[in-house]
Amino acid sequence: MSAHRVCHVNELADSKPHLVHLEGEDIVLVRRGDEVFAISDVCTHADISLSTGDVVGGEIECWLHGSRFDLRTGEPSGPPAWQPVPTYKTTVTADGTVAVSVA
Repeated sequence: MSAHRVCHVNELADSKPHLVHLEGEDIVLVRRGDEVFAISDVCTHADISLSTGDVVGGEIECWLHGSRFDLRTGEPSGPPAWQPVPTYKTTVTADGTVAVSVA
């Protein structure tokens, strides 16, 4: 896995999805307090962008049909989605740089 620097942590509003493009993939970053999560931008139920959805607790919700995915694991919390969404490892350096590792 290679880590890519994508932004500074201060560019991420708390609990607001932020879309980045890495190695041909659309990835959503979500900051929750001191943690930053990275999850695929594509809902597994209807091929819809998750970056336009809302963050509710520790989940991101698809705006179209309401599927919710755990930010840590990508697992859906119930229908209509049943397939998980890929997640990616993130690190935040001492200077606040956010890096995402993709395969």
